[in-house]
Amino acid sequence: MESLELTPPPAILLALEPLRAIADYVAGLAPLSHPLPRGDGHPVIVFPGLGVSGYATEGLRGRLGELNYEVHDWEQGVNQWPDTDFDSFLDLLSEQLKQIYSQNGRSASLIGWSLGGVYAREIAKRHPKLVRQAITLATPFADQPNSTHAGWLCTLLNGGVSPMDEALLRRLSIDPVVPCTSVYSPSDGVVGWAGCAGTESEYHRNIEVDNVSHWGMVHNPEVLRVVAHLLAEHRHGTLRALLDTCVTRLL
Repeated sequence: MESLELTPPPAILLALEPLRAIADYVAGLAPLSHPLPRGDGHPVIVFPGLGVSGYATEGLRGRLGELNYEVHDWEQGVNQWPDTDFDSFLDLLSEQLKQIYSQNGRSASLIGWSLGGVYAREIAKRHPKLVRQAITLATPFADQPNSTHAGWLCTLLNGGVSPMDEALLRRLSIDPVVPCTSVYSPSDGVVGWAGCAGTESEYHRNIEVDNVSHWGMVHNPEVLRVVAHLLAEHRHGTLRALLDTCVTRLL
């Protein structure tokens, strides 16, 4: 993938985020124009974005539950940057994944919104045999802290020091060895879309959704449609075949 300039979204997009998020929320309440594929009942864990709890992803989890998935909140309350060692925090999050696997012997799909997507990818790196796929929604895993409008909040929550040093940024940009999909919007008002787009490979694919806000990403019906098709695919298919099928169905 060619090198892209990593800059924050225009100020006008940030200013319009609240109104656009409301529009995405309302759109998500409307009946879908086409039915979504039903799932096979495998477990799904949803990680919320920075500064919000599982309450913010309740609607998405409810819709996925209706599609026959065993859906779990991340169960850690409000998502702040960890106040402990990053790897220790990942150990804590991994315990939920291990427990779910021990209960039914099925690998889980991980869905992470914004900062939550960072956790989903890192957990997938640690436990690839327990993870079916990782789906990130507006997650700037290939970004720099000063090229988003959320970097200052991470710094504030980390005692005034940016937690994103160069070593961590390099680490976050490395893809897990499980199927990964980054769903992003060029009209995101909080994070720059370029920081959400990784290098396409056997394990990674980027999917662009138009006219979706950052805060409305978990409510928008087009995002739900993409996620539903990704979850419904067989885990042993190659990622390229998986996503080509998904995109074909959406056309």
